[in-house]
Amino acid sequence: MNSSPNQLYAAIDLGSNSFHMLVVRVVAGSVQVLAKIKRKVRLASGLDTQNQLSEEAMIRGWDCLRLFAERLQDIPANNIRIVGTATLRVAANVEQFIATAEQILDHPIQIITGEQEAETIYQGVAHTSSGSGNQLVIDIGGASTELIVGQQYEPHILHSLNMGCVLFRERYFAGGQLQQSNFDAAISAAEALVAPLVVDYCAYGWQRCVGASGTVQALQEVLLAQGYDERITLPKLQRMMAQAVACGQLQALNIVGLSEERKPVFVSGLAILIALFRKFGIEQMTTSGGALREGIVYEMLGEQRQENVRQRTLAGLKQQFRIDQPHATRVSELALALCQQVAAPWQLEDIELNELLASAAQLNEIGLLIGYQNAQQHAKYIIENATLPGFSNSQKLLLANLLGQYQGPLDNACYEQLTGIEPTTAMRLTRLLRLAIIFCGRRQDSSVPELSLTAEGETLSLQLSQPWLNSHPLVSSELQQEACYTLKIGGELKLTAATGS
Repeated sequence: MNSSPNQLYAAIDLGSNSFHMLVVRVVAGSVQVLAKIKRKVRLASGLDTQNQLSEEAMIRGWDCLRLFAERLQDIPANNIRIVGTATLRVAANVEQFIATAEQILDHPIQIITGEQEAETIYQGVAHTSSGSGNQLVIDIGGASTELIVGQQYEPHILHSLNMGCVLFRERYFAGGQLQQSNFDAAISAAEALVAPLVVDYCAYGWQRCVGASGTVQALQEVLLAQGYDERITLPKLQRMMAQAVACGQLQALNIVGLSEERKPVFVSGLAILIALFRKFGIEQMTTSGGALREGIVYEMLGEQRQENVRQRTLAGLKQQFRIDQPHATRVSELALALCQQVAAPWQLEDIELNELLASAAQLNEIGLLIGYQNAQQHAKYIIENATLPGFSNSQKLLLANLLGQYQGPLDNACYEQLTGIEPTTAMRLTRLLRLAIIFCGRRQDSSVPELSLTAEGETLSLQLSQPWLNSHPLVSSELQQEACYTLKIGGELKLTAATGS
C-alpha cells in the first residue's frame, strides 16, 4: 500500500557546507524518517572577497537540487519548505542562484535570517531531545554558528555568529598546515567573536549543553571509535587537537573514527568548539537528534508541536508494535512504586532514571509481535535499531539492555559498555523491572498484591502476605526462580511471608 501523499513532508536546508533534504511522514502520531539525502556542495568556499558566488559553486548547488527535485514530485507543495542560510544571506549575487534553483525545484526558497535559523534549530532540538531545565544549544555550520539558551520549547536568548567550519578552514587552515599556531589563531578568533555574549548567556545558565551540528556528530563518532564514551568534554577536544597537529598536514589527517567526508572541515569545527567550551565554561556536551531540518518539519506540523517528546515516541511504538497499553501502564506503575520503596538505599532518586525505568516497563512486550520465543532479544534489537526522539544514544542503549533482560537468566556483562550509568545501577533497574513484570503476569489490576520491598547492598527483601502467596503458587515459583537468577549475578532476593490477608 502506498503512503498517502498528504502524510509526506520535505524540508530542504541549503547550507554553507552541505545541502540536506529530509523526507518524513506522520505515522501513529510520530514522525517517521523516510529519507535523508545529503550532498557536500561547499557553497561557502565559492565566495570571493566581494561576496560573489562563483559559477562553479552555483553549478554544484544546482546539480544537487536536481537530485532533490525528483523526490519532491510526489509531495504536496504545502508540505514542502526550502530555506537558505548563512552563505546565501551574504552572497551579493544570491538572486542569480535562487532564480535557477527555484526553476529546478518548482518551489519557492526562503532565505532566513540568522535569528530565524537559530530559533528553528532550537525547535528541531527541542522536538527530538528530552531534558529538564535550561539547555544551551550549539550548531556549528559552514558559515555561521548558532547559540541558543532555552527551556523546553521556548528559546530565551539566541544569536547567530559569522563563523563556521568552512569559513575558518579558508582563513586559518587554507595552506593545509595542521600546526598548533593554526589552531591557536582559529581558537582566538572564535573566542573574540563570542566574548560579547558570555555574560548574558551565563546569566541565564543551563543544566545541559547539546550540540546539533555535523562537527559535533563527527567528534562523537571519533570518541566512540577510540573507546571513549559519547560525552564531549574539553580534555577530549584537546586530545583530538593534539592528534590533528601530530598529522602535520590536512591531506595527511588520519584520526581513528573520522570519515573521509568529514576531514576537510573537521579541524576548523574542532577549533571553534574548543573556543566555545573555553569561553562558556562548558563541562560536557551531548548530541541532539535533530536541528534545522527537523525544526522546519515541526513548524509545518502544527498539531505535533510542543508535545512531550518521549511520550510521543513511546505512544508511537506501543501502537506500531500492538502493545497492550493498559498492561504496559500497569507494569510501569508497579515498577515505579517498587523503585520508590528502595530509591534511597539504591540511589535511584534521579527523575531521569525513574523515567527510563518507566519507559522500559511500557515497552516490555515490544518483542512479542515478532514472536514469544526469544522475545527479550527481539525487544533489544528493535530498540537498538529504532529512531527514538527524546532519548539520547546512551539512554537508548540502556533501554535496549533492560528489555534484553526482562526475563530469563541475568548477565552483568551487557552493562559494562554502557555510558552515563554505572553497571550496578543498570542491574538494579533491571531487577525492579523483572519483579514488576512477574507480579503483573495475570494482566489484572486486582491480582497485583500489596507488597513491601527493602534493599541493603544488593539484597532485596520482599514481604508478601501468606494467604496471597498460597493463592498464587505460580508467582511464588517464579519468585523462587528469580532468586536463583539473582544469586548468579552476585545479588540476593529474600522472600518473607506475613500473616494477614
